[in-house]
Amino acid sequence: MNNFYNKSIGNIYSKTSTKSEVTSQILFGEKFKILSKNKNWVKIKTSFDNYIGFIKKSKFIKIHNPDFKVFSSKSPVFKKINNKFIKTNNHLYFSSTITNFENEKNYIRFGNNKWVNQKNLKSIKYTDKNYKKIFKIFLNTKYLWGGKSVSGIDCSALIQIFFKFNGVFFPRDTKDQIRYCKKKTIKEFQAGDIIFWKGHVGLCINKSKFIHAYGPRKKVLIMGIKETIDLIHRTANLKIKKISNIKNY
Repeated sequence: MNNFYNKSIGNIYSKTSTKSEVTSQILFGEKFKILSKNKNWVKIKTSFDNYIGFIKKSKFIKIHNPDFKVFSSKSPVFKKINNKFIKTNNHLYFSSTITNFENEKNYIRFGNNKWVNQKNLKSIKYTDKNYKKIFKIFLNTKYLWGGKSVSGIDCSALIQIFFKFNGVFFPRDTKDQIRYCKKKTIKEFQAGDIIFWKGHVGLCINKSKFIHAYGPRKKVLIMGIKETIDLIHRTANLKIKKISNIKNY
């Protein structure tokens, strides 16, 4: 049976302990299957990318027919109190999906007194292949191993989130992305090239600049392509494993 995640964002752990490694995250509206469960934890497999891990046990949505997806870095969640929309501390993050239960004053209700401003949404069928625009949404986002939102993101999630928003399958982890991607034969770098190292990945936004979530610099940033290649070789002794292009998928 399918389940859908109904909190803003949740950690996916490698084991049934919050002290174990956070390997990824799950966003509001994401579909998953429960593989097993115990008192406090459920082992899940996400439907978009077949990612397996453990999340905290909760009451999940059983039916979710999304009408919209979030097209801003994060969209505040509001409560309606005495006919006024009051901002809460919660957010929906980029690429989260919601069902439209009710419209009022440019707000959409997607849950029990949970509202979001329609200006931050796009139709569920909307696609945007302008990868430069989407990647730059995450510019200066802090680096977070396992993260996949503007509150923290890692290198492979930065690549994957573009595909997820557009409803196109793409693996979650760098090692799987390397296996999945077609090798580019042309030597010169160009916009849209995805450069892979062992354990790292990023994207060329033009012939000379490169955007990536870079652990040593602790954020998403734009660097020179040659500078990045030299730095990674010098500090981690890694050479490029594969070059592909985002337009191939």
